[in-house]
Amino acid sequence: MTEPDRSVGKAASDKTLGGALYALRRTIGLTRAGLVAERAARAFWPLWSLVLLVVALLAFGVQGALAGPVLAMLGGLFGGLAVAALWYGVRRFRWPSGAEARDRLDHTLPGRPIAALTDHQVIGTADGASKAVWRAHLERMAARARAARPVRPDLRLASRDRFALRYVGLTALVMALLFGSIWRVASVRDMLPGGAALASGPSWEGWIEPPRHTGLPTLYLNEIKAGTLAVPVGSAVTLRLYGEVGALSVEETVSGQPLANSPADEPMVRQFDVARPGALRITGANGREWQVDPIPDSPPAISFAGDMVREAGGRARQDFRAIDDYGVTGVQAEISLDPGAVDRRHGLAADPEPRDPITVDLPLPVAGDRKDFTESLIDDFSQHPWANLPVRITLRAVDAAGATGTVSRAGITLPGRRFFDPLAAAVIEMRRDLLWARANGPRSAQILRAVTHLPEGFVRDHSAYLQLRVAMRRLDAGNAASGGLSVAVRDEVAAALWDIALQIEEGDLASALERLRRAQDRLSEAIRNGADKSEIAELMQELREATQDYIRQLAEDAARNPDRQQADNQNTLQLSQDQLQQMLQRLQELMEQGRTAEAAELLEQLRQLMENLQVTQGQGEGQQGPGEQAMRDLADTLRQQQGLSDEAFQNLQDRFGQGGSQPEGQQPGQQGMPGQPGGQEPGRSGEGPQGTAPGGETGQSLAERQQALREQLRRQQEQGLPFAGTQEGDAVERGLNDAARAMDKAERALRGQNLAEALDHQSRAMEALRESLRNLGEAMARNQQPGQGQQGQAMGDGDPRGDRDPLGRSIGRGGRIGTDEQLLQGEDVYRRAEELLDEIRRRSGDQTRPEAERDYLRRLLDRF
Repeated sequence: MTEPDRSVGKAASDKTLGGALYALRRTIGLTRAGLVAERAARAFWPLWSLVLLVVALLAFGVQGALAGPVLAMLGGLFGGLAVAALWYGVRRFRWPSGAEARDRLDHTLPGRPIAALTDHQVIGTADGASKAVWRAHLERMAARARAARPVRPDLRLASRDRFALRYVGLTALVMALLFGSIWRVASVRDMLPGGAALASGPSWEGWIEPPRHTGLPTLYLNEIKAGTLAVPVGSAVTLRLYGEVGALSVEETVSGQPLANSPADEPMVRQFDVARPGALRITGANGREWQVDPIPDSPPAISFAGDMVREAGGRARQDFRAIDDYGVTGVQAEISLDPGAVDRRHGLAADPEPRDPITVDLPLPVAGDRKDFTESLIDDFSQHPWANLPVRITLRAVDAAGATGTVSRAGITLPGRRFFDPLAAAVIEMRRDLLWARANGPRSAQILRAVTHLPEGFVRDHSAYLQLRVAMRRLDAGNAASGGLSVAVRDEVAAALWDIALQIEEGDLASALERLRRAQDRLSEAIRNGADKSEIAELMQELREATQDYIRQLAEDAARNPDRQQADNQNTLQLSQDQLQQMLQRLQELMEQGRTAEAAELLEQLRQLMENLQVTQGQGEGQQGPGEQAMRDLADTLRQQQGLSDEAFQNLQDRFGQGGSQPEGQQPGQQGMPGQPGGQEPGRSGEGPQGTAPGGETGQSLAERQQALREQLRRQQEQGLPFAGTQEGDAVERGLNDAARAMDKAERALRGQNLAEALDHQSRAMEALRESLRNLGEAMARNQQPGQGQQGQAMGDGDPRGDRDPLGRSIGRGGRIGTDEQLLQGEDVYRRAEELLDEIRRRSGDQTRPEAERDYLRRLLDRF
């Protein structure tokens, strides 16, 4: 056996190594370039950050805005910082060698193949098998080395620049490229003493900067050829001349002012504003001339976008549109009285007192363009003396240049809240007369005494009646003062009358039926007065809520008296909730269409239907769900509290002589002493012939009965209320706590002989009890089980005539509203039609009827 040839193995190894390293030349070179970039970034990042910042400042033209000494100081500062940054980088930068690049690349490869290719076999060199294994190993490492890719440099500097200062310079440069001019950087060379400016001859730079409110960009005159320039009026022109003094000059006729010379030791700078058309000329080397055509700043234009309308609650709404070439900065509305359009009768016959116009700042778009927009004036002027009177409205728009645009409209009725309760309307009218002129004070007091002379059956709210009496006495005292009615007293009485009218219009009602009747009366008054759509929607919502409350009360009465209900349920008309809602919807449609006669007729039918209404129970009425017993107990407590309040009010009327004047020197709410005329024992109600109190309990005072009622409510709370822990249950508990506190205060007021204060607290207690009943009813409805929901689903009119509607006609199939019979029953339908046409003609010619109704009747005649 022969010895292996070592020279052959060594030659093969060198060939493998050389081929692999030759193939890695490009990869190692790119890795070395990455090392250079990485070390340069880490060493010189302060230098290039500083350079970027300086270039950005120069591109923004900072050098032109600074004086020579200041610019030199800043140049020296930045120069020193640049030298320091350069020294810092040179000391830290080391040029990478080829070995470092190979080692960097080798560390990224599995098994470090480049280092393996440079190794030599030490053991087993005489063994052929060992040498074969070694060659296989080298070939494997060579294959791995050939697959190597360049290593990316690590350019992250966060660990070295913890405050991110490098981003400051980069951000400044980006902003300069967007909003500045890179050509301004070269102007620094010309500003230096002995610079290239003198060597290359004279030169110039110029800018025209439009006013900021226009939002237009700055014009660089060096890039604009001679011709016509259209710029906004007020644009600032800046010209900078370089070179020998006198080599360049500026001539202009656009400012109307003489040019101001700059100091001799600085480059010549000319600055002026464009005020009129003219020429701008730079004479000398590379001179240029433009004809400047100023664009005037047009004043804003504003206009009404429709008529002023009344929204829900009496709020006024007026849409407007504003236009301006560069954007509106403010809009204001001024409202003043239009005396020529006022109907000067009754309380308005007196000369009005001077009053400042109403000034309202109108809204602008929060975001978006303000050059052309539409917005709305929305405000509530109900409490102002000019509410529902003719006014003049002036809209004024202002732009950034101070120019204004106005538009005015006269004869507009200033919308305000309208009161449909007759007493509330009278109180509001007297308030308006007081605010119109203090000379109306005696007249207003006299009319208020007249409308409250006999309050029984007319004034439903006891508390409002007492407050009105106090306001009347305050007004009488002000009228009787030596100097007449003062402004302070007038405003105090006016504020009180407004609160009283609101309480009368929306205030506390004795029962659901009273509330329903009130809603029907207000809607009927609105039909006669021609209310607008917003008022119709508001009154219809009130009628719907009152109807639901009345039906709920009927359901409670049916639960308390099931035997009587079963007896009355025979031969009754069935009316579902959906059918009732259809009637209400039809009523609203008739009113909105101006068909007032039909609306009034349908409202009267609805009134008769609700007066005779009963609520029936379906199957399972003997089963009581959770809350029914609590509902009955709370309803009984509410009735007892109402009766107690009525007795307290009756005693107060008896003390004052049935609404007449009280004894001389007696203050409101003060009771007569025992033994005096009209007086009685403190805290006791008037007794009957046998010594029995009106409440039915012999010798028991109102305060004692109020205490007993409060204890009764406390016991009901201690027994536990259903639906505890739910939102409705918590609301019921809060309402009962409020009622208990109000009862306690009413008891103390009764013991203190202050009936007026007791009535106020009793009213709050009743309101809290009603709110608790409402919340408890909602909770019962939500938790109602199948089979328990028949209550309140069907209603009857209580009429024993059989299947007849309120008009005596046979009802339709299925118990629905309406009839299957024709409206014109009988043989002579043509005679009946002629009678209807004659009646329509008569009503259309009746001048006492509302214009909307007569217009509807005329349209009917045109159609038929």
